[in-house]
Formats: sequence, structure tokens, C-alpha cells
Amino acid sequence: MKTIIFTGGGTAGHVMPNLALMDRLDKKEWTVHYIGTEEGIEHELLRQRSEVIYHAVAWGKLRRYFSWKNFTDPFRVVKGYFQSRRIMKQVKPDVLFSKGGFVSVPVVMAARGKCPVICHESDYSPGLANKIAARFADTICTTFADTVAKVPAGKGVHTGTPIRAALFAGSREKGLAFTGLAGEKPVLLVVGGSTGAKAVNEAVEAALDDLLKTFDIVHLCGQGKLDDTAPRPGYVRFEYVNEEMADVLALADVVVSRAGANAVFELLALKKPAVLIPLPLEASRGDQILNAQYFERNGYAVHLPQGEATPQKLTETVLRLYGDRQRYIDAMAAAPGSDGTENILNLIFKAVRE
Repeated sequence: MKTIIFTGGGTAGHVMPNLALMDRLDKKEWTVHYIGTEEGIEHELLRQRSEVIYHAVAWGKLRRYFSWKNFTDPFRVVKGYFQSRRIMKQVKPDVLFSKGGFVSVPVVMAARGKCPVICHESDYSPGLANKIAARFADTICTTFADTVAKVPAGKGVHTGTPIRAALFAGSREKGLAFTGLAGEKPVLLVVGGSTGAKAVNEAVEAALDDLLKTFDIVHLCGQGKLDDTAPRPGYVRFEYVNEEMADVLALADVVVSRAGANAVFELLALKKPAVLIPLPLEASRGDQILNAQYFERNGYAVHLPQGEATPQKLTETVLRLYGDRQRYIDAMAAAPGSDGTENILNLIFKAVRE
């Protein structure tokens, strides 16, 4: 039996690609471990995987801005490092795969010299956690071809991003049954990420009257963001959808979404035209803006900055996208392969053999 450790956490985008890779590993040949946080979404999602051995470690966020936690979190990172070292000695992995997020930093550091270390960078520009982890990694997989030039020389490999095979098996009929929609109108899916997006939620809710004239709407509000707004015909809301997500995506004709790399590449693989509203600079390092600009530049989506997402502008953009949707579908169909699952698995297998 070969042993692999996965790590990554903080958002669903740091976990779902790991799940996509796990699903492709032969359970008769691989023992699977996961190192994450005690309280993060990764632990919640991995609870459903009885075949995965989960380890929780301490972690700390490395901030570029002033916070009193900047004085305490380095000690948490050190604690997580020593916890991870103990796990490495106990598990003796053949390979470590890191999807990023701050919990991955002490894990990757502890794995250096113990086994091959493969990291994956989703975004167009590497985040701080992966910039640190890159120093200790043997290979850095990138979603965007351009990102290879932004990681340490000789380590970068353009692979694409892992995409769950289950997403390709969605059913429109099951989506209608799950949402309770009649299927008489085109369907607009609104996704703000696993934690939701307050600004996107508010923009969509303010535009509901106009949008509902043309669309039925499935709105994923985010955990803890489902308020007591009265239900309306043709408008259904959920905090978060997991197992039924493939069916909801199959139901969608167009999408309004944040611009996290994993989300947008799933939309590309499924050929779903989208209006992308990235996190603004004041709330992020600008990675989602670069992702959205790249997708608009290649004709895969429309980029709508959050500051411009007024009810009128949002409605006009969605209607224009829907009217011109075939052009976007054709551009996505002609795109290079967006599913990097096979490429990354081959790198994992090669690292273990060598």
C-alpha cells in the first residue's frame, strides 16, 4: 500500500480539488490521510469520508496588514509545524499533495525531506501561503499557464485544476426536482462561494424584480447568510449545496459568481456562461480580479467589478450574457483542456515511483 497525505483548507476551493484527486485513487492501493484544521470547512467535508484518516493541527494566518494576531499566530504556525512533523514520522507518507491555504504552510515545511512535496496554485498570481510553501516544494502545479513564470524556476508545471468527476454527471431533471422549479424559464444560478458573498447577495436581491421577469433563480447565499426574506415564485435559496451541486449546475443556463479559480474553471469545464463579480481589492489581494480579467479576455465570461454591480447594471449584464450565450459556450468548447485531474495524478504517481 502507498500512502498519501493531502492538505489544504480555509475555503471549499482549497478542499474540493483534493476530493477530486481522492476519488480517482484506487482504495486498494492507497491509504489516504488529510491534515487540516479542527474548525475549518475541510474538517466538515472530510467527516463524510470514512476512508480518510484526518489529522487536525494548529495554524496561523500570515497577514500583510496590522493585526494583534500577527504577534500570536507565528507561534501557532510553529506548533502546527511540530504537530505535522510527528504525523510525518507516524504515517511515513510516500507523497504529500498541498492545495494551499494557511494550514498547509506548516505541513509542507514538515514534509520537506520526508517525501516528495507537490503543491497546487489555483489563481493567476500565487498567494502568500503558496509563495512560502513553494520554497519547500519539489513541484508546483498551476491552473493557469502564465503562472508557471511566477513560481520558482524549475518547479512549475502547468496542469490545470482538478475537477470532481461527479460534476459532469449532473441531471437537469434532478435539479428541477431538488429546487422545485417548473423549468418553464431559463435558470440563473447565483454562487458567492462556500461562505457566501454579502455584496453579491445584496446586488441580486435588489435586482430580483427585473431578473425574475426572464429567469427562475437558484441563489446559494452562503453559510449563515440565509435570512427571513419571504419566498417568491421562481426564486429558491439555499445556504450551501454539496451533493446536489452537479444537478444544480446542470439546471443552470447562466451563472453569476465570484471569481475564485476553482469555481471559474468548473464553469469553464461545464461550459456555463457566467457574470463574474470578483472580490474587490479592498477585500483581497486582487487574485479574483486577475482570474475574471483572464476569463473575459478569452471570451469565457463577463467581468463585472463589484463597485459597478448596481441592480440595473447587473440585470443588463446578465440579460446580455444570456442573449449572447452561444458565443461564450463556443469559446469555452474551444478552450484547452481545463480539467487537470489526470495531469496531477500522473505527477503524483511519478513522484512515488522515483
